[in-house]
Amino acid sequence: MPNIKSAIKRVDIIEKKTLRNNMIKSAYKTAVKKFEKALAEGNLEEAETLFSHATKKIDQACTKGVIVKNTAARKKSNLAKKLNAAKA
Repeated sequence: MPNIKSAIKRVDIIEKKTLRNNMIKSAYKTAVKKFEKALAEGNLEEAETLFSHATKKIDQACTKGVIVKNTAARKKSNLAKKLNAAKA
């Protein structure tokens, strides 16, 4: 444990930010899993709505700085490919 007052404060801040980042990351991963589950079941209408929800969560994670812009773009692109393949 740190002895200096500012270092103690930084530990508290880092813990709060880590919790926030994990919450955001968990939210977008859950959205992606729900989308993929709907695709696996063959429910295209639900998959389309979950696709927009998943892309929204990915964009939010990108905006908050949890994931990098290119990572977000890659994940959204992969989801779109899966959805288009299921439609065809």
